[in-house]
Amino acid sequence: MVFAALAFSKHLFERGPLLRSLLAFGLFCVLSGVVYLLNDVADVERDQLHPTKRLRPIASGELSVRTAAGTAVAMGVGALAASWLLGAGFFASAACYLALNLLYSFRLKEVVIVDVLSVSLGFVIRAIAGGAAIGVAVSDWLLICTVLFALFLSLAKRRHELTSLSAAAPGHRAILAEYSPYLLDQMIGVVTASCLMAYAFYTTADETRQKFQTDRLAWTIPFVLYGIFRYLYLVHQKEKGGSPTDVLLTDRPLLLAVALWAAAVVAIVYTAPGPPGPLRP
Repeated sequence: MVFAALAFSKHLFERGPLLRSLLAFGLFCVLSGVVYLLNDVADVERDQLHPTKRLRPIASGELSVRTAAGTAVAMGVGALAASWLLGAGFFASAACYLALNLLYSFRLKEVVIVDVLSVSLGFVIRAIAGGAAIGVAVSDWLLICTVLFALFLSLAKRRHELTSLSAAAPGHRAILAEYSPYLLDQMIGVVTASCLMAYAFYTTADETRQKFQTDRLAWTIPFVLYGIFRYLYLVHQKEKGGSPTDVLLTDRPLLLAVALWAAAVVAIVYTAPGPPGPLRP
């Protein structure tokens, strides 16, 4: 998501913006590490009851809670300090991302519906930060598609947790008692349709055609359709979805669809005659 603004502003192959985006990516990797460490510290007792999470370093005792917490604080302070190198806008985005995820780890994940919305908002902040890092405005369409797709992944993850743990689910994560497979399926259905429609509207909108001077971006819709349907197949038929990253990296058809979509977007956007978006100093 950090690279989305770079790619769609047509600065992907420019050294300066690319280096700034790479630094932004690295800093958000560090901030994500901070969040994971603190979240695992907060959830250590519950993770010890989970069939796979009990193998994590903190839950298994391989990494002490004190060491993990100290490392997280040091990483967080260092990443926020380094964020100033990319400007006040990026620093604000990084600080908001960290604050949101701390709230999620210690409170928001216990509030029904707000928990998945909070996770999704984290993806939106990443996209905004990517634009702030190189000084370009982030499209409203990008933010809409981002939050809907992130909701899709978050709800699918909740469904996997609920169905895989069965009766033990509330013991691992209390908020799961507020959900049911039927409710999550209804929510996933709404978000899936909204995500597909939003992307279709974006690629065919007059604003998009004028910006890129082409209507060929709509050609990428089949890749998005297949990718989302493939993910739903894996969630419902193969009982996956607990880790979207693992699903993406281990399912070859899904990985191929994502790679083809990315290649098609870059080919269409960068061969169109429209000029790159302006960079702010």
